[in-house]
Amino acid sequence: MSFNLDDSLKNRIVIILAILSAVFFFGTVSSCNSVMRQKARGDKEMALRLALEERMNRFSQDRSTLEEKVKAKEKEAQESKAAFENANKSLIQEKLINQSLKEELEKVTKLKETLENDLKQAKEENKRLKK
Repeated sequence: MSFNLDDSLKNRIVIILAILSAVFFFGTVSSCNSVMRQKARGDKEMALRLALEERMNRFSQDRSTLEEKVKAKEKEAQESKAAFENANKSLIQEKLINQSLKEELEKVTKLKETLENDLKQAKEENKRLKK
């Protein structure tokens, strides 16, 4: 029976080793599966990061382009404002000149009327003297 005991012990060891091998095999398969899932998640995350980075770069480029456009428009607005102010000053000067010319015209018109009246009086006096 000692031989049987030895066979029994060998059988037990073989069974234990088979069970341990099966456990390790399933553990390895499970670990590989887990690693594949993690790799897939990591790949998705990396793809998402790259896409977001590309969008961020595009937004940065768009932002810098828009900032340049804003600066150009601000400069254009300042130039337009300066031109408007110059035109406004010129208009005010023209109004003042027109007003002074109107005043001069009124003075000349009054002098003309006075001269016409004096001329009429002189004509009438000249007619009276001739009679």
